[in-house]
Amino acid sequence: MTAHQVPTGIIEFYTSTINEADRLNVPADGVLEMVRTQELLRRHLPPAPASVLDVGGGPGTHARWLSDDGYRVHLVDPVQRHLTEAGDCGCTVELGDARELSAPDDSYDVVLLLGPLYHLVEAADRMTALAEARRVVRPGGLVAAAGISRYASLFEHTALAHLDSASLQQGIAKILATGSHDGKKGFTEAHFHTGAELEAEMSEAGFTGTRVYGIEGPTWALLKATERHTRESLTQSRMFASALAAARMAEPYPDLLAASSHLLAVGRN
Repeated sequence: MTAHQVPTGIIEFYTSTINEADRLNVPADGVLEMVRTQELLRRHLPPAPASVLDVGGGPGTHARWLSDDGYRVHLVDPVQRHLTEAGDCGCTVELGDARELSAPDDSYDVVLLLGPLYHLVEAADRMTALAEARRVVRPGGLVAAAGISRYASLFEHTALAHLDSASLQQGIAKILATGSHDGKKGFTEAHFHTGAELEAEMSEAGFTGTRVYGIEGPTWALLKATERHTRESLTQSRMFASALAAARMAEPYPDLLAASSHLLAVGRN
């Protein structure tokens, strides 16, 4: 039994409020996140059939394509609904917490943390999760960790035309200043990273050669705004293709990290 407790608000959010299975498959900005995460990971993953521990893997969105690519995937998540939904993804599943993994030392070729870090609001908890990832990945193995960008809420709520609300402005101003979201409206309690902060946490945990990528690039909010206000799907549009191209073109320029909605840090044990 884990000594750590996942806040009930997180469990309730993913059980009753949001369908995480749709988030990366329906809206254009979500599909952009999915496509970019796939191509960034495939760039760094060892050849299949390497073993992958998908920590906080949700309903198996990434486990499915990894399994289809021939990887041996084990998914750990604290939400029972997600484990049920991941049952047909070609992976094994386990109820668990990123801060206390059941896997033995040096037992996986790859560890993914594509959700836990932004749900761990205390730095000490994030470092515990990263230490656990390092413990269970083999020497030389890959660890990839995602964060929500410190500035994502500013871009998102502009796209949604919400910034005429003074109270929302106050909440976003706090995120911009501190990286902390109180979870009282719209999302769970969370920590939003800067690129430098995410890289520093990976380095402090002992990972080497870390690089931080902007996943969606600088134009994801244009997709979100256009899709929201036209009510037309853009996933097959020239605008989507252009946003994807922009994300790829932005990679060499660290100053553009801040414009992505999500960040991906990749390092080696």
